[in-house]
Amino acid sequence: MSETTLVLIKPGGVQRNLIGEILRRIEARGLQVAALKLIQADRGTVEAHYDEHRERPFFNDVVSYLTSGPIVALAVSGTNATKAIRTMMGATNPLEAAPGTVRGDFALTIDDNLTHSSSDAEAAARELQLWFPEGIVR
Repeated sequence: MSETTLVLIKPGGVQRNLIGEILRRIEARGLQVAALKLIQADRGTVEAHYDEHRERPFFNDVVSYLTSGPIVALAVSGTNATKAIRTMMGATNPLEAAPGTVRGDFALTIDDNLTHSSSDAEAAARELQLWFPEGIVR
């Protein structure tokens, strides 16, 4: 089933020049980039994005980290895009991520796990609206 999902390359991934490698892996998988932008995320968008975690102890650290430097926001489309992307990125904790995944190959800490990807279709719809209010190419 064709769908569109969100991927964020976090400040650590941008600083380490991993944008091209992550894009290469997405495109090599047969998925299409429907929108892409390099931005300095504003605090309000990041807080809205992680709103479900607002009461958790890590909320402020995550928001501060995502606003600490440029990020790349991607809308990625294709068959089973959400599941495919999450599999490609690997476990949230890079020390548990399999080799061959983005996090397994490039990340060392959960605080700087390089990427965010939507958890399911409902989250993707909400997150895409936050990050791409102008819409995406269909």
